[in-house]
Amino acid sequence: MAGVLLVTAAMVTATSLAQTVPVPKPAPKGRDGGATGGGPAVTGATQAPPNPVIPDPRRNVPSSIFQTFDANQKAQAAKISAYLSSLQTLVGNFVQVGPDGSKTQGDFYIQKPGKVRFEYDAPSPIDIVADGSSLVVRDRKLATQDIYPLSQTPLRFLLSDRIDLMKDTNVVNVSADDVFTSVTIEEKQALVGTSRLLLMFGAKDGQLKQWTVTDPQGYDTTIAVYNLDSSKKLDPGMFKIDFTNYGPSPG
Repeated sequence: MAGVLLVTAAMVTATSLAQTVPVPKPAPKGRDGGATGGGPAVTGATQAPPNPVIPDPRRNVPSSIFQTFDANQKAQAAKISAYLSSLQTLVGNFVQVGPDGSKTQGDFYIQKPGKVRFEYDAPSPIDIVADGSSLVVRDRKLATQDIYPLSQTPLRFLLSDRIDLMKDTNVVNVSADDVFTSVTIEEKQALVGTSRLLLMFGAKDGQLKQWTVTDPQGYDTTIAVYNLDSSKKLDPGMFKIDFTNYGPSPG
């Protein structure tokens, strides 16, 4: 289960998996414009997996309060909030890069509010499923799963029926360049420390491209999404948590 932080988010609480991730290697700088997502419905031609943009691990994110953002930053956050709120379903592929640089791929399915399924390609045995209130990280090979409250995972921001980033989250940074518009959300927990969620959207099409979860130890897990389709009808059964065939992990 190493390298699975969520998601993925896909995407468990950054803290809960901190002990399972390997020591990270230095991440490269720079931006790769190849991480392209889809339009409001279907992207068209099937796309090859993108190269996720790995944030510089030495980056410093300034702590800010709402009043410090200028009108342009507020407008960008409002545009992203409207886009996220407009989505009801979203289906596509993903590439996940763990703290050690290892890559995994798979498919994801979102049905708002609160439901998501990440299916990792072989040889990874992992599935991540949220049913609206709980999220499980499932190991198909071991037939075990760990369960977490969805409200304690970064995914809840992406899965909210409607969201106003400036009002509903602790936004600490809004930035834009020719490729991405980025929003950083910070969460502070007294017992475990500070975690961050960096959301990145296409500067030209406004669509979700990727996100990075930074756990309290400073380890990054990045997920880039592509081949997006927001028009598919999904089977509600795919978001049910199976307690019959999957038990709790030992210990």
